[in-house]
Amino acid sequence: MGFRIEHDLLGTREVPSEAYYGIHTLRAYENFPLSGLHVHSRLIQALAQVKKACADANQRLGYLKASKAKAIMQACDEMIAGRWHNNIIVDALQGGAGTSTNMNMNEVIANRALEILGHCKGAYEVIHPLDHVNLHQSTNDVYPTALKVASIALLQELSDEIAKLQGALQDKEKAFSSVLKMARTELQDAVPMSLGASFGAYAEAIARDRWRVFKSIERLKNVNLGGTAIGTGIGAPKKYLFLVVECLKEVSDLPVARSENLIDATQNCDMFVEVSGILKAHATNLFKIASDLRLLASGPRAGLAEISLPSVQAGSSIMVGKINPVICEAVNQAAMKVMGNDFLVCQAAQNGQLELNAFMPLLAHAFLESLTLLKNTVLMFREKAIEGIQAHPERTLSQVLNSSGCLVALLDVLGYENATKLALALHVNPNLTLKELLKRETTLCEDDIEALLSPSRLIALGR
Repeated sequence: MGFRIEHDLLGTREVPSEAYYGIHTLRAYENFPLSGLHVHSRLIQALAQVKKACADANQRLGYLKASKAKAIMQACDEMIAGRWHNNIIVDALQGGAGTSTNMNMNEVIANRALEILGHCKGAYEVIHPLDHVNLHQSTNDVYPTALKVASIALLQELSDEIAKLQGALQDKEKAFSSVLKMARTELQDAVPMSLGASFGAYAEAIARDRWRVFKSIERLKNVNLGGTAIGTGIGAPKKYLFLVVECLKEVSDLPVARSENLIDATQNCDMFVEVSGILKAHATNLFKIASDLRLLASGPRAGLAEISLPSVQAGSSIMVGKINPVICEAVNQAAMKVMGNDFLVCQAAQNGQLELNAFMPLLAHAFLESLTLLKNTVLMFREKAIEGIQAHPERTLSQVLNSSGCLVALLDVLGYENATKLALALHVNPNLTLKELLKRETTLCEDDIEALLSPSRLIALGR
């Protein structure tokens, strides 16, 4: 493998001839051997969209020759399509507020643009990573803008997946509307309800998540592109400052807008904290629903066994015939990770100092990981768990008709004291059914008992 010689303010280095990255990337790669985590692919795509918008704006205003701008924009299009990502080699966690990632992008785009024009990599006198690809830009406006672009795109995708999950839960609400079951409070028998009502409650919680996630796009749409180093726009022409965000809107097809206060948008990250809290709320709902389903599907013989979850894989290397609720368990773990990432987002945001937040790489990785994880989790949960749930109506009806919880529906007939005595009698006589007890201990006739314990009466709204 051959090498080319590149230089920076610290000296010269050999860079592999075939590498699209350059000396700045190489130094950052060596300086930050931290996590082994790659820069998020959606952030790479968003950075390419930003770079393309900047090249477009500079070309329109005459600051970049058309031939160079066209080559740069073609290189950006290739990265947007997923090419050359393997040349973004810097660690996702790094010092410098994302400068290493920005320099890595600049060098890859420059060297690919050089190839497009028929030049060798490293011929920076033709297209330079900083003088041309990074023209009128700073890491401090490019990186936060790209993070918002990537986040908005993922929020739109997540919102769509949440809507589908809501629909799947509503389908189960309808399918199970006539399935009578025993509700439980503090894991003890409470009162009768329909299984459909349980899924209806889940659907309502997910509907709130859907609305919150959709509306959170508004929190991230204002970007600081054009603000350069601290938001004052130093080094950038005023015409460029007003044009570049419009170019980004065209490139990304997203509802981005120039922030009215570029200094604020450069140094403050509270909007990510706010949206991360919304993601944590969604993770909380997913966790609760998945945990409920694990309980309701426990068994199949010695548990609640009110429902069956789809069987997706064998559950044990020794316990034959065992099927575990692995999809729900995976949902639980993903939710925990999102909750942990929310803490990281808060820590990174609060540790910004004066005119810049140096901890943007950590914030970006945690935030985008949560978005991606939730999108994948919601899809998996719907397809591999929710849509295939089956109810066991005979078992749930039997549990209801043999539970003291039904006595709550008879309070107006029996009175609290008599109902309490019957409940105690039922508890000490586990082989006695509620109907048998009512026949033996009350003056109610069989027809009255049947009417009082009818499913329609037990789950009616009010009495």
